[in-house]
Amino acid sequence: MMDMSAVNGTVLIVDDTPGNLALLSDTLSEAHYRVLVATDGQSALEQIQYIKPDIILLDVMMPGIDGFETCRQLKADPATEAIPVLFMTGLSELDHLLRGFGEGALDYIVKPIRPAEVLARIEVHLSQSRILRRAERLLADGEFAALAVDSSGKIIWLTPTAAQWLKNVNASPTLASTCRVNDFLPDVLLNWFQTWRDYDGHAGGEHQLAPGFTASISACEQPGEFMLLLQQEDSPSGEALTPEMLREKLKLTFREAEILMWIARGKTNKEIGIILNSSPRTVNKHLEHVFEKLGVSTRAAAVAVAFML
Repeated sequence: MMDMSAVNGTVLIVDDTPGNLALLSDTLSEAHYRVLVATDGQSALEQIQYIKPDIILLDVMMPGIDGFETCRQLKADPATEAIPVLFMTGLSELDHLLRGFGEGALDYIVKPIRPAEVLARIEVHLSQSRILRRAERLLADGEFAALAVDSSGKIIWLTPTAAQWLKNVNASPTLASTCRVNDFLPDVLLNWFQTWRDYDGHAGGEHQLAPGFTASISACEQPGEFMLLLQQEDSPSGEALTPEMLREKLKLTFREAEILMWIARGKTNKEIGIILNSSPRTVNKHLEHVFEKLGVSTRAAAVAVAFML
């Protein structure tokens, strides 16, 4: 059995040619990669539901759904869209190459397969993927959410936190319910962005997205790209909230009102538990009751309701 602590990564090979599978499996195993195998696109998609590889080597021409369609489905699924895909093909026509990149592939390996080239390409793309994931984790764990847009306001990339905040801050009907790559910004942000773009040039700008939330913008080094940072404020309005006010106006119990007040002041469940001498689980249970009474499903939406009092 392979020592998983010594594994360089998990590679899924999707190819219907036994000789290619054998050559690639031996090459990757000897280089200390964990190898998964599928002989067609459909079985690859099914296998990925159970085990997520770090990178995929995908043959273009296969029975059933071909490599292009397999890649398209992978990139359409949020659970698999970030997995790097390298096409393997004997097709060298420009239209095939362009189609592959259009479906989301990062690179091509041209057959006949050369083991040294395969290992070099895998190492480079895995390294880049891991750097990107570390950066995304840092952004996701920060006190802000980040996204980038092009000059028209179309989203180029966004962190999971940004997608969630744009979905959660739904007290305003102008905010879209979901935001993904290639979507345009919600109207409330898009209008502000277009005004900033047309009149403020490359100067930084800030915008009140919703009660307790601000958005700031700056130009990226890449021409035509702009970075937006969304931040939940420690708003003075949070300091003005009291349990008595929240209990009376929102029909909460005193403990529920206390918890909502501390959430509005930016405290976590753990911090609230320490303040109120309760466990985080108890705090979360009270918070569920708050969500139900306010008709919301997230902390951000509950805070937005409180700030609108």
